[in-house]
Amino acid sequence: MGADRVFAYGAAAGLLGDLLLGDPRRGHPVAAFGRAAAAVERVLWRDHRGWGALHTAVCAGGAVTAAALAASAVRPSRTAATALTAAATWAVVGGTSLAREAGAIGRALEAGDVEAARARLPHLCGRDPQALDADGIARAVVESVAENTSDAVVGALAWGAVAGVPGLVGFRAVNTLDAMVGHKSPRYRRYGWASARLDDVAGWPGARLTAVLAAAAGPDPRGAVRAWRADAAKHPSPNAGPVEASFAGALGVRLGGTLSYGGRVEHRPVLNAAGRAVRTDDIERAVRLSRRVSGLALGITVAGRLAARRLLAKGRTS
Repeated sequence: MGADRVFAYGAAAGLLGDLLLGDPRRGHPVAAFGRAAAAVERVLWRDHRGWGALHTAVCAGGAVTAAALAASAVRPSRTAATALTAAATWAVVGGTSLAREAGAIGRALEAGDVEAARARLPHLCGRDPQALDADGIARAVVESVAENTSDAVVGALAWGAVAGVPGLVGFRAVNTLDAMVGHKSPRYRRYGWASARLDDVAGWPGARLTAVLAAAAGPDPRGAVRAWRADAAKHPSPNAGPVEASFAGALGVRLGGTLSYGGRVEHRPVLNAAGRAVRTDDIERAVRLSRRVSGLALGITVAGRLAARRLLAKGRTS
């Protein structure tokens, strides 16, 4: 069994583990990385881009190095290598937790319990829940499901296909650093710049693959492509834009508009202005689309890795 099959079997097993088990409630490796990154920040923090770049290099570089050493140690045993790939995939993807949190908020909204939905929203995204009514919460959830389909599943699989376990771990490390220090607050505007820019680069392939698959798997492929082409570039995030626009078009809803983060109000362009306003039942529709996209992403990344290896082998023999 070659390295390609190791990735294929390991990634499939890891996704199955996430589907059956979700995230561990205690001792999650990503949470442990977050604590380590916070400790590094306490030592290095200065209101300076250079110190922030060092923070990014130490944390992301350390995670990738540890993953590469682990992968090298188990390489002689294909069984151990597959098990490590499965464990890494299960640790870095979060599709099931995403669906559970979105579903819990949707059920609270369906029951008319807006306060319960507001209380759960911070588990899913950084919006100010008190500034949102039921429709605003539903829209926030659909946008978060779209963006996190890329960040929590597809992006990791894309980098895993490219670089195996170090790719899986590196992508999650970069994405976690961006969530921790990459936002535009006074403390992190300069210190988090490197983490935010590196996350933009790392998230680029996964976001485009997510947008393509959302168009292919959604109920309105033409609408998804139309919204992506017309509106993605209007979004302030180069990666969230294609994903949210494609989901909006596929589901036939409007996303974007006025948002509130940490007391800061943002007026974002509307994505898929021809669509209708988001309803509570669109949360479940978005979750179903996210699951289809995740399953397709596994197949595409495995097939892409196999095809690339064959092309390389053919090039060597020609």
